[in-house]
Amino acid sequence: MFQTSIRCLLMTTVLALPMSGMAQDAALILGNERYEQLDRVNRADDLLGAISRLEALGFEVASRANGRVDAVKDLASAFQAQADGADRLVVALSGHFVTDGTRTWLLTAEATEPDLFSVDDAALSLDSVLRILGSRPGKAVLLMGAADPDDLDMDGSGMRAGVGDMDVPQGVTVLRTTPSIAASTLSGLLTEPEATIGLQLATNPSIFTSGYLPADWVLMPSEVIVETPDLTVSGPSEADLNAEAALWDRTTAEDSVQAYRNYVAQYPTGRFVNDAETQIEAILAEPNRSARLSEEALNLSRAARREIQSNLTLLNYNTRGVDGIFGPGSRGAILNWQQSNGFPQSSYLTRDQINLLDAQASRRQAEIEAEEARIRAQAEARDRSYWTETGGVGDEAGYRAYLARFPEGLFANIAQARLDEIENRRRTSAEAQDRAAWSIADSIDSVAGYQEYLAAYPRGVFAGQANARIAEMNAPQVSNAEIARARAEEGNLRLSGVRAQLLELRLRDLGLNPGRLDGVIDENTRRAIAEYQESQSLTPTGYVDQATAVGLMTGSISITVPGR
Repeated sequence: MFQTSIRCLLMTTVLALPMSGMAQDAALILGNERYEQLDRVNRADDLLGAISRLEALGFEVASRANGRVDAVKDLASAFQAQADGADRLVVALSGHFVTDGTRTWLLTAEATEPDLFSVDDAALSLDSVLRILGSRPGKAVLLMGAADPDDLDMDGSGMRAGVGDMDVPQGVTVLRTTPSIAASTLSGLLTEPEATIGLQLATNPSIFTSGYLPADWVLMPSEVIVETPDLTVSGPSEADLNAEAALWDRTTAEDSVQAYRNYVAQYPTGRFVNDAETQIEAILAEPNRSARLSEEALNLSRAARREIQSNLTLLNYNTRGVDGIFGPGSRGAILNWQQSNGFPQSSYLTRDQINLLDAQASRRQAEIEAEEARIRAQAEARDRSYWTETGGVGDEAGYRAYLARFPEGLFANIAQARLDEIENRRRTSAEAQDRAAWSIADSIDSVAGYQEYLAAYPRGVFAGQANARIAEMNAPQVSNAEIARARAEEGNLRLSGVRAQLLELRLRDLGLNPGRLDGVIDENTRRAIAEYQESQSLTPTGYVDQATAVGLMTGSISITVPGR
């Protein structure tokens, strides 16, 4: 709706201007928050909160919230007419924007997701707006509050969501930001009287700027224009106001185009004229208004809406989710269902339609369950038949063949249990054979016997023992005579006390383990001596004979070797 600003001069002589110096500036403000078929753009209509500030600065303001294309283009035409005699031009737009890369449009309230050939039917061209603004270089600004591009699905349309690379005319300032920041900027910095705003806008990280923007840019005038009330005109009486209020109550209760038109006809300058005209426009712009109101009167709970979405989905009408919220996906599914069933295509449901939808879904669910039961029966018949031919025979091959074909089959547990029994018997038998073979090898107690066991059972229960026995048998053999001779030679060395402890230290230093370093030659010490002897190719008696003493003790402890 085109809103005419209230203009008069201040009573004070400081701010007053002569009538010949006054110029009517022009502004166009469009905020599209509520789209009929697209996602809502939060805070988009907050732009209209700046109307009074602009009017107070002398602007003729054309504005509309959530306008359809015809009304928006009428407002744009009115703005173009006002621009001819204006010094300053301000255009503020907020909502869903789309672009083909070089051209950009603001989608109007009834828009769907357009393509290259339909976009002009439900959108305002920013190229046309820029051409108008170009007539006032240095005093023209375009402010855009763009919705999140991810809110529109433009695949296959030849377009994308958002603002494209615009060809900005010389001297025009273009500001692009979010809807909320656009609203605060229009109600704040951009409409500050005589404010130097260029640098503040250019350095604001939340606003993308292009075009004309000098650091010392001043857009608004300093004089604030207000209305001087006419005290000679008396207002309506209390009775008149009460009568008008009563008629308005009856009008809103009826909520029809004719009722609102009757009110306007009777009170053409009444208190509620603007509201009446807005309601008339809303009703005319919404062809399915009565259907929507009827559905709203049903007071459907979220659970009831989820059930409706589930029923539609079951009948192959895609609602794009079952969340209890009737968005574009659900409305489209309802529309398609209504078309298939011969109902008016309003996308809003009546109680009778909901009942019919529920009945159809129940029948479809029963059909699905019956089909699933039939398929299960067929599958079970195939399962049983295959079991008879495989697992029913009772051998290992049959059980394995059945499990390969029906791993989750009716008889899978039976087949697996019987295979486990076969494996257990096989394992028990293998263990018994293993033990018998070991008993034979152990009784023979020869390298060949143990090797024969290992060849048959490389991972047998007694494989470790067999390998140890073979190693033991292959170790160098020491005769009793050699042991006796070595013992006698060690006796001559008198290894006791400190000397025995030094011997243990020497063995330890060589990386051997003589046990505790206590000067007592025990089994650990003997084993360490034998390991040393074996490493030096000496007879491993475990006693320190003369050859061992020479190799082991020389330089470490003083040992007197007889005959040396």
